[in-house]
Amino acid sequence: MIQFLTLDQIGKAFIPRKIRPKLRYYLLKTGAVETPYKLYGIFFFLSVIVTGLIYVLMIYPKLQEMYMVIFLLATFVTWVIVQGIVIGIIMICLYMYYDLTIFKRTKDMEEVLEEFLRYVSENLKGGLPFDQALWQAIRPQFKCLADEINLISKKVMTGTDIGDALHEFSEKYDSPTLKRSFELIVEGMKGGGEISYLVDRIEVNLRETRDLKKEMAATNSTYVIYLGSIILFIAPALFGLSFNLLKVLDRLASKISPNMGAGTQMGMLMDFSKLNVAAYFDNFVIFSILALCIIAIFSSMIMSIIKNGNIKQGLKYIPFMAVISVLMYLLFRSVLGLVFSSMIV
Repeated sequence: MIQFLTLDQIGKAFIPRKIRPKLRYYLLKTGAVETPYKLYGIFFFLSVIVTGLIYVLMIYPKLQEMYMVIFLLATFVTWVIVQGIVIGIIMICLYMYYDLTIFKRTKDMEEVLEEFLRYVSENLKGGLPFDQALWQAIRPQFKCLADEINLISKKVMTGTDIGDALHEFSEKYDSPTLKRSFELIVEGMKGGGEISYLVDRIEVNLRETRDLKKEMAATNSTYVIYLGSIILFIAPALFGLSFNLLKVLDRLASKISPNMGAGTQMGMLMDFSKLNVAAYFDNFVIFSILALCIIAIFSSMIMSIIKNGNIKQGLKYIPFMAVISVLMYLLFRSVLGLVFSSMIV
């Protein structure tokens, strides 16, 4: 009896057995409870469909006139290469999505860490032991941090030392704030000091760090405004001006060349009609749009570094900046076109 493979089995077949535990640990950072093998199977079939379309529309017309043996060999090689590229692109997109999800979860935990430690300190001052103070401090508004503390509580209930569980959590995410805070708590527990006082000091330090970051962002807001004006106004206006100057040059060439003496040496030297500037209008528009998109990408990254201290928080603004920059370029090109149209008649 023929048994058909499920999407789960197909997705699992393409992930080596040795990599599965590492993938599982990595996906836990994104909040995923189970590894989505079914999704990987769907992506595999999607890669087959995309490869088939590329082959039929672009590759097959160039190979159909070859001999049969060469045709089959070329088909096999091109299919493997194209599908490998498609799968590579899907993997890169998945990794970027996972990485941004982990980054967002980390930032969400950092934002609520100060309030969470305040509840922990109050519970400690109320006479609860440290592990109970952690569990009792969980609130719905803590979201990702609440899920991680619940996971720590389950590990402690199954016999794991609370210090080891906290250390494992602090090493799980690439966050100096989480690592420093919980490592200090673990060291304080080992030293036998007063944990409530230590938690209060960590909370005060987090508040001061947050206020300092806000002050630094406010101080550097001038640079952010300057870069934003470059993306949205200056660069589109310059490219729009350059396009209209090309049109003016084309009109000048068409008017000057016929008036020069065609049989004279000066007429041959000043024959601007051979420039054919109009043939490059479309190429210049494509170049302008690509250049504006590149400027928007890197300027958004720089703005994010200045404002937030990292690139990832500014990635979500890149599509908005690129689209607005291109629209402003089209607007400036049209407005300046009306202005320059009256210059050369």
